[in-house]
Amino acid sequence: MKKKIAVVIVTFNGEIWIKKNLNSLLKSNYPIDIIIVDNASTDQSINIIKEFGSIELIENNNNLGFGKANTIGIDLALKKGADAIFLLNQDTWIFENTISNLAEVLFENPNLGIVSPLHFSAEESILDENFNTYYNRFNKEEDSESLRIVPFVNAAAWLVSKECFSKTGYFDPIFNHYGEDRNYCERVKYHGFKIGVAKKAAICHDRIVKLNSNKIELQSKYLVLNEMINCNDSLFISLLLGLKSVVGLPKFHSSSQSVLKTISLFFKLLLYYFNLLLNIRMIIQIRKNSINGTNGVLHH
Repeated sequence: MKKKIAVVIVTFNGEIWIKKNLNSLLKSNYPIDIIIVDNASTDQSINIIKEFGSIELIENNNNLGFGKANTIGIDLALKKGADAIFLLNQDTWIFENTISNLAEVLFENPNLGIVSPLHFSAEESILDENFNTYYNRFNKEEDSESLRIVPFVNAAAWLVSKECFSKTGYFDPIFNHYGEDRNYCERVKYHGFKIGVAKKAAICHDRIVKLNSNKIELQSKYLVLNEMINCNDSLFISLLLGLKSVVGLPKFHSSSQSVLKTISLFFKLLLYYFNLLLNIRMIIQIRKNSINGTNGVLHH
């Protein structure tokens, strides 16, 4: 008997994608349950989803962000007996054999916690630019014909085993949008699991990555935070790496920003860093949760 897979999708004003997304899932050659957690969409997303009668829909009263909304869906799927959960972005679509190929790789490799497909752009022929960066960071000794082990892959499409959730916990609620997937990957590795890309599975991700100063600032702050709460390093080393990011990130983004914005980013990150130091008890608690695998776990 095939192991049970549930698909969890978080939606927010995704009317331009969600019908194509769901139609592709319904053509999957691997049996799945679909759970959608909507973050208080104000467009036609809810009405479109309700046209698909076999889908379980959870409607949040407000926008909980990516991680918290996913946690609601993950928790429900595990309670319903899922052996693995496919976290999928609303602006993606899959192919008939995507989930079956992912399942084959995940269930044949118990050391895997997360397996992701190849992420193509909307044209379906070119790898997504950001994904391609992550995909090319690998050790040749951990690269085979069907599977590539990587240190990180973005959470647009993750098949995650229930064992991984059991040991690692869920997304940490300190993140609202951005950063939660990177933090989760670090915790997955801490708990002894690997992260892989299944080379025979694919999705398409319909997005255009645009950076502006506000987005750069938010993503940079979460990168600093991620360094400080990374349980793979000691607290002292993590604090040093966080400070290093305060200096390094403005330099990294200097080519895409004016000198004034680069200087401004440095001081904003420095202030953010010292505010986190003032909340060192919170940092220590998050690190303890990471070690115990209790981040984001819902209490009933």
